[in-house]
Amino acid sequence: MFSTQLKSKLQGAESVTVLTGAGISAESGVPTFRGTDGIWKKFKPEDLANFDSFIRNPQLVWEWYKYRKQLIGSIQPNAGHIALAEMERRFPQFAIITQSIDNRHQRAGSRSIYELHGNVERNYCIGCGKSFTDAEIMRMDKAPRCTSCGDLVRPDVVWFGEQLPIDPWEKSASAAERAEIFFSIGTSAVVYPAASLPLSAKRAGAYLVDINVERTERSPWAEEVLLGRSGDILPMLLELCRSNRLSEHS
Repeated sequence: MFSTQLKSKLQGAESVTVLTGAGISAESGVPTFRGTDGIWKKFKPEDLANFDSFIRNPQLVWEWYKYRKQLIGSIQPNAGHIALAEMERRFPQFAIITQSIDNRHQRAGSRSIYELHGNVERNYCIGCGKSFTDAEIMRMDKAPRCTSCGDLVRPDVVWFGEQLPIDPWEKSASAAERAEIFFSIGTSAVVYPAASLPLSAKRAGAYLVDINVERTERSPWAEEVLLGRSGDILPMLLELCRSNRLSEHS
């Protein structure tokens, strides 16, 4: 299934960077951004996931996010998430850049993660910036307010019209440019600026590998296209890494 060149790259690489999208978590059953159940059929994501809507009707936005949090919270990382967490210990430099907000990479044990779109399991006050856990949020009213300053609390995710967080983006760009192997997994890689990362890596000399259930717009740029579920493919790649000449890195 894997080319001789990819096997050789994995055995000799010291820097590996991974870009993941919603596809890897969809295999765990994480619901897509666009809900398909009940009342949420009536709303477009753009109607709820933006700051203006939040200010106009924080109770409605929070009803949606509490619904999503409960769904996501019951879902476990899949074999793909777990394989990436294990791969992190096989290379001196390893980073996961993720467009997912579901926290499954962290739950699987990955540590070097750059979250481009935030994390749905974090929350903060728009006034003073105080952080709140989901457990605290679920005990509050439908439109949670800060226990320190009284302002509204929001999910720590990037909404429509908002900029990506600067620090994760800068670290992601650096990780792409230093990568010897760059994996694009479960993402169509057409939404910018994240879509620029595989191409930046390739221009800097990385071996680009596209893993998806179908070909994407980035597939023609890749040295290797692996079609299938990441939960099937990544454990097999991990087996190749286990024969890596490098010792594990803690």
